[in-house]
Amino acid sequence: MLAIVLSACLTNDPNVCRDYKIPIDADVDAMTCMVEAPPHFAKWANEHPGWQVTRWRCASTSENDI
Repeated sequence: MLAIVLSACLTNDPNVCRDYKIPIDADVDAMTCMVEAPPHFAKWANEHPGWQVTRWRCASTSENDI
């Protein structure tokens, strides 16, 4: 299963950054994840107004680095 991994920083303190996972449908492959990701991280950004998305990627939900 894949997830969208967002890297986001506080808008008023860009030195404070975090990674967040947004799970996506189980049947999605990596290419579909890349195509369908922008609306998901746009929604996340709207729900977290003090944060700015600096980068994103699609990754396995089993990654332990987040």
